[in-house]
Amino acid sequence: MKYIKGFTYGFMSNKGDFLKYEAKQSMRLLKERTNVNTVIIALAALQDTAQSIEIDYTGNHMVSDEELIEMIAYAKKLGLEVILKPTVNVKDGTWRAYINFFDMDAPCEPKWSDWFRSYTEYQLHYAAIAEKTKCMMIIIGCEMVQTERREREWRKLIQDVRNEYKGLITYNTDKYQEDHVKWWDALDVISSSGYYPINDFDNQLDRIEQVIYKYNKPFFFAETGCPSRKGSSYEPNNWKLVGDVDLQEQEEYYRVLFDKTKLRKWINGFGLWDWSTLLYKEEEAVLDDGYNVFGKPAEKVIKENYSL
Repeated sequence: MKYIKGFTYGFMSNKGDFLKYEAKQSMRLLKERTNVNTVIIALAALQDTAQSIEIDYTGNHMVSDEELIEMIAYAKKLGLEVILKPTVNVKDGTWRAYINFFDMDAPCEPKWSDWFRSYTEYQLHYAAIAEKTKCMMIIIGCEMVQTERREREWRKLIQDVRNEYKGLITYNTDKYQEDHVKWWDALDVISSSGYYPINDFDNQLDRIEQVIYKYNKPFFFAETGCPSRKGSSYEPNNWKLVGDVDLQEQEEYYRVLFDKTKLRKWINGFGLWDWSTLLYKEEEAVLDDGYNVFGKPAEKVIKENYSL
C-alpha cells in the first residue's frame, strides 16, 4: 500500500452540496494547499437513536449517488486517489460509539441482527459505488466501539463487502481501541483515529506498534487532527472543549504529530480531519477554532510534510 498523504473531505454534506461550484473549488484548493495524494470522502447516514435499527442513507442529509460519483471523478481528474468512508451518525446527537444492543436477544427489544441487516445494506450500497468508480479503499465503519465485540457479524459484513468490492477494505477504530479489535485479520488494512494528546504520542505509538506486528497488516491513521483552540492539543478529540482561538497550538500539534510518526516506518499515512466541502473565506481563518486548517499556519506544516 502506498503512503497515504490524505485528508477527509465532505463529511456532513447535504444533498446538492457536491454540485456546487464551491465544493469543487474546495477540493482543488485541498490539493493545491496541502499537496495531498488521497482524499477520503466521508458520508454520514443517520439512525434516530443509539438503539435504533434502521439506518437512513437516502435522505437530504446525504449527497446523491450521482453527485458523489461526479465528485469522485473530479478528485481523480486532480490526480487524487479516493477512499470512500460511509459512516453513521445518531440523529439525537449521541456519539456512534454508543450504538449498542443486548447481547442476548430479548422479546420486544431491538436486536443486533436487525441493526447489522440495515448497516450491511448501507455498506453494500457504497461498496458498489466504490467498485464502479475504482476507489482505492473503502472504510466500512468508524469509531463504533460498542459494536466491535460483535466479531461474527463484522466478519460476515467484511465478506459481504468483498463480494461487491475488489479494492482494499479497512475499519477505522477509535483512539485507544487498536488492541481491542479481534478481527483485524479479516481486513486488508488496520486504521484508527489518532487523536492522541500532544505529550503522549510515544506511549500510544509503542502500544499500537505491537498490534501492527501481531497482525502484520499495513496501518494508517484514518483520522487525526486538532482544533485551533487553546487546550485542544491535550484533548484533540474534544470538539466541545471551551477555549479561545489558538492557531499556534494547532500548528504545534501538527509539527509534533509528523515528527513523532515519521520515526515509525509501519505508519503508512494519514486521513487528516478534516477539510470542509464549503470553505469559509480565507481572511476568516483567524476566527475559526475548529479542525479546519485552510488559511491557518497548520496548513503550511501539512504541505511541508506532504511534500517530502
